Amino acid sequence: MKLLIATQTGLVMAQKNSNGWQTNRQGLAGQEVTSVIAREGVILAGTRDGIFRSEDRGATWQETSQGLTERYVRWLAYHPEISDLEFAGTEPAAIFISQNGGDSWRECNEVSDLRREHKWWLPYSPGAGCVRGFSFHGQRAYAAVEVGAALRSDDSGQQWRLVAGANGIPVFGTPPPNFVHPDVHSIEVHPSSPDLVFAPTGGGFYHSADGGKNWRTINDCLYVRAVWLDADDPNHLILGPSDGPDGQNGRIEVTHDRGQSWREVAGRWSNNMVERFQQIGHNLWAVMANGNLLVTPLADLEWQPVLTDLTGVYDIAVMP
Repeated sequence: MKLLIATQTGLVMAQKNSNGWQTNRQGLAGQEVTSVIAREGVILAGTRDGIFRSEDRGATWQETSQGLTERYVRWLAYHPEISDLEFAGTEPAAIFISQNGGDSWRECNEVSDLRREHKWWLPYSPGAGCVRGFSFHGQRAYAAVEVGAALRSDDSGQQWRLVAGANGIPVFGTPPPNFVHPDVHSIEVHPSSPDLVFAPTGGGFYHSADGGKNWRTINDCLYVRAVWLDADDPNHLILGPSDGPDGQNGRIEVTHDRGQSWREVAGRWSNNMVERFQQIGHNLWAVMANGNLLVTPLADLEWQPVLTDLTGVYDIAVMP
């Protein structure tokens, strides 16, 4: 198996052999690569200055940012059921779609209209919010906006709107009853239903069973950026919460009853927490806030550091 690893200093390729995981190549040297996706022989890498494409397994790269009016890419995704349908989320908050393998991009203007209307913002950057996550289920799609809202599409991501349980107002504090906290860090929809949605936020971990109309919290954490969903069991979740944005008491917890009870399986870290979970085969990887990687077999949740020579990791993907 080969991995693509987005880092602060380029895109690293890694391969597992009899001696474990080893890095064997770096592309886009000097670029801050924030996200990476790969399928059908094409790799797309998002950076702070546009999107790059490789068709030869990372040997050569060409910039492919036509139509990308916001160049700081925070997240890339592709629709898992539709070939040549890719998405870019940016800072300031905007969503761009490609339907030709990333050759060109179209902005979803309704998202930037919402950004301007509600004055989305970021606590750590002058950027007007950012889109930092996508999730798909057939024609249903969701996107996470920090600090702003959860977004929903009912036409495979062509057009977007606020979920019914979000007002788009980027104010910290307790949201109105049945609304999601506006500081949405990522969003996941379960394969069993397009209405079963989970949102890690800056105000706790939220869950909706009706497509984002009504939300409730299902963990007592104060702050969370990442969740993993068991595709075979909607009650089995793994969460990466902390007590605040600096990773105070960062930890990993698991539930088998959709949040009625939790068991701590890793942590506690004083200044670190999970940024992203990524399942690869029977293993679960965690991209940490300090730029390191952890991995565990899903069968036992015995977390271990991996590829410890790497720093500044933002994202990982399987090489096609």
